[in-house]
Amino acid sequence: MWRIFRSELLKLRKSHITLLVFVSPLLASLLALLESVQEEAFPWHQLLATMALLHGLLFLPLLAGVFAAFICRYEHAGGGWKQIFVLPVSRTGVYVVKFGLVMGLLLACQLLFLGGLLGVGMLKGIEAPVPWDMLGRSLLGGWVACAPLAALQLAVSTAWSSFAAPLALNVIFTLPNILVINSEKFGPWYPWGQPVLAMLSGAQDGFGAFLVPPETLLIVIAGGFALFFAGGLLYFRRKAM
Repeated sequence: MWRIFRSELLKLRKSHITLLVFVSPLLASLLALLESVQEEAFPWHQLLATMALLHGLLFLPLLAGVFAAFICRYEHAGGGWKQIFVLPVSRTGVYVVKFGLVMGLLLACQLLFLGGLLGVGMLKGIEAPVPWDMLGRSLLGGWVACAPLAALQLAVSTAWSSFAAPLALNVIFTLPNILVINSEKFGPWYPWGQPVLAMLSGAQDGFGAFLVPPETLLIVIAGGFALFFAGGLLYFRRKAM
C-alpha cells in the first residue's frame, strides 16, 4: 500500500493539480472581504455562512470531480492501467489509495478555507473569540460530505477514459445546487448539496431554508458513500484493463 501511495504522490508532483486547492478558499475569501459585516452577536457565524455558500455550494462538489479525474488521467494515457497491474499490487489497494488522495486534496482545501476565514476575520476587525468548536464541526462536516461525491467521481473516472466526460457529468449535477438545496423535499437528499448543508448545519442549527436534521445528513452521506464506493470498487476489480 505504501509503494502505491508513493507512486501516486510522484504523479501529483508532476502536475499542477495541487494549485487548484487554493482556488476556492481564495475566491470565497475575496467574496467575504467585499461583504459588509453587520453588527451581530455571532460575526464568525455570519462570515462562515457567507464563505460557505460559494465554497460548499459550487467549488467543493466541482473539485471532487476534478481531483478524481486528474488522479486517473495518467492511467488512461498510453495503457497506464496495464503497466500498474503487471506490478505486484492489488486493485483494491490502488483504488483505496486513489480515493484517499482525492479526499486528502479536499482536506487541504478545507484547511486553506479555514486559513482564509481567519484572515478575513482579522482584516475585518472581528473581536469576538474564534469559535473553534463550531468551525471544526462545519469544516469537518463539509469534508465528510464530499466522500460520496469523491467515491462516485472516482468510479466514473476509472470507467471512462475521457478526461472531460466525468467533469461534464459533475458540472451538470452541481449547477442545480442553487435551486435544489432550497427545496425542503429534495435538498436534504441531493448528494451534490450535502457539502454546503453540512457546513451550514455545523455552524448552527440551520440557516432558514437550509435547516436540515443532522440525522438526514448522516444517512445520505453514509449511505451514498457506501453505495458509490462499493459499486466503484467492485467494477474496478472486475474491469478488463
